[in-house]
Amino acid sequence: MARTKEFDPDAALQAALELFWQRGYEATSMSDLVNHLGIGRASIYATFGSKHELYLRALERYDRAGLPPIVRELSQPGPALPAVRAVVRRYAAEAADEQLRLNGCLVTNTASELAPHDPVAKRSVERNWDQLETVLHSALVRAQAQDELPADRDPLALARMLLVLMQGLRVVGKASADPARVRDAAEQALALLN
Repeated sequence: MARTKEFDPDAALQAALELFWQRGYEATSMSDLVNHLGIGRASIYATFGSKHELYLRALERYDRAGLPPIVRELSQPGPALPAVRAVVRRYAAEAADEQLRLNGCLVTNTASELAPHDPVAKRSVERNWDQLETVLHSALVRAQAQDELPADRDPLALARMLLVLMQGLRVVGKASADPARVRDAAEQALALLN
């Protein structure tokens, strides 16, 4: 007879996500995961596979939770440019917030820590960025069609610029204690949408 799990895999995955997000992949050992999740090493391996597989599942969970609200916000009917501005300003506010900024963004953290040498992590990061770029681009195309954005602006180039800005806000916010740095950068970028 197969043994039943004595822990909630969903709760364990969430706990692993939080630990990886706080410490990073390399700085999180299997012992750290065992202690933080409160389950044995063998149970972690049996349920999630390797530490790397657990990290990728945590990253996927983070991605699934973070993107849908942005997609909904940028896909609402009505004026599109205010929604784009609100998303960028929220990224800047989170990057400047004393509690939120220290962890940064798990996708951005993965991009700098793992993506340069881990093709699977790189694909996850690229997939997230592609989705964010697509939803920004769609909102900017709508804004242009609704005469909110000048006709001579390139919505795709602007979407890419905003994507890079938003990821950069996360990096700078994580390392800088000066909230004006990220807020000023966001406002200067948003001025390009006028």
